[in-house]
Amino acid sequence: AGGAPVRAVAAGRVSFAGPVAGRGVVSLELAGTGDPPLRTTYAPVEATVEEGDEVAAGEVLGTVQPTGSHCTGCLHWGLLRGDVYLNPLSLLPPWLLDAGPSRLLPVLGVPVPGRTGISPERPAAPWRPPPP
Repeated sequence: AGGAPVRAVAAGRVSFAGPVAGRGVVSLELAGTGDPPLRTTYAPVEATVEEGDEVAAGEVLGTVQPTGSHCTGCLHWGLLRGDVYLNPLSLLPPWLLDAGPSRLLPVLGVPVPGRTGISPERPAAPWRPPPP
């Protein structure tokens, strides 16, 4: 819900904390995860951390911002290695995943993966500014 604390899934360094397209975003490079390191993203978040901050697993990064778009209180959580999207649920212990299914929005035109674990590699699209 809006105002709920958002916590780091693992220890790392804040690589970005600020607005993107009108929503607060926090990006965290996870310590000891290789080169390039794993990076988790959290949005929409009213950040209480700043770029360069070192955080511990479970430390509060900020609070969920009620955005008024498709949801009034939800958290979008992502995982990348370089420019490849991965399944963020792969970071969680199995006992935590037994609490029930995640709620995902439908993505039209994308085939359903035929395996579990890390999602198929899908390069991230480069960011482009909106047209004037």
